[in-house]
Amino acid sequence: MRVMGLDLGTKTLGVAVSDELGWTAQGLETIKIDEEKGEFGFSRLSELLYEYDVQKIVVGMPKNMNGTIGPRGEASKKFAERLRDQFNLPVVLWDERLSTMTAERLLIEADVSRKKRRKVIDKMAAVVILQNYLDSQK
Repeated sequence: MRVMGLDLGTKTLGVAVSDELGWTAQGLETIKIDEEKGEFGFSRLSELLYEYDVQKIVVGMPKNMNGTIGPRGEASKKFAERLRDQFNLPVVLWDERLSTMTAERLLIEADVSRKKRRKVIDKMAAVVILQNYLDSQK
């Protein structure tokens, strides 16, 4: 069963997908979105969900370090509800604290230039979110 991981930003949506066994996460792409206009790339997501036969979606849930939920967390909750309604799939909110920092560190360790890191950071954050979720299911 394949699982999709999403990292929601205000302008981009990082996308990752698991292998068929649900062991590893691979980054797919970063979709341009416009949260203010309510444009979340659902047409592209639909294509990816179909192409990879995804059965579950994991959405990064940014929490404050003390565990409270701020404005970005609320945005993720609303986005998860829209995903459930749009695609009729189970959607899991997953604590993503420090996922972007972890992704940034991995890219720096791989000697990826700052310019290139900016282009792939959201996709890598989606990989970190999804891999953490997959690891918790073992």
